[in-house]
Amino acid sequence: MNAFFKIFMSFGLVLLISCGETKKEEKKDGFQYDQAAEKTDTSEEKSQNEVLITGDDMMKYSTREIRVKAGEPVTLTLKHIGKLDIKVMGHNWVLLKQGTDLVGFASKASAAADNNYIPAETEDVIAHTKMLGGGESDTITFDAPAPGTYQFLCSFPGHFAQMQGTFIVE
Repeated sequence: MNAFFKIFMSFGLVLLISCGETKKEEKKDGFQYDQAAEKTDTSEEKSQNEVLITGDDMMKYSTREIRVKAGEPVTLTLKHIGKLDIKVMGHNWVLLKQGTDLVGFASKASAAADNNYIPAETEDVIAHTKMLGGGESDTITFDAPAPGTYQFLCSFPGHFAQMQGTFIVE
């Protein structure tokens, strides 16, 4: 009986080991979401004045600096690569004239919900995209302003603090 018990226990141990899952799941701390959409190359540019910029659910643009050539049309495409709704995490791209107070403009913009967060009575905007929700995109074409450095931002309330950059016309 002792030999039978040893054989039975050995068989049970082999069966237990062979049925176990060997795949380990890597667990990361913090907020996680599907980032498959972010695997696209966000630095792709067909020419210097054809620009692709993305915004995501973490309130970040793919770049904080854009360089274009003066005296040529600029074609800019904004892609919202996140998944959240426009009411929660809407993004746009707004190019401001030189000397515009960024914080002052953002304050006025936050009160302009009816106009996609673009103040109706302002002369500070050179060009802007429409407000986008997750998975949407918009392409605009405008003439590059005079050589110099300009600011761009997302005018959705509170986003400008992280979603801003410089637009350099050479």
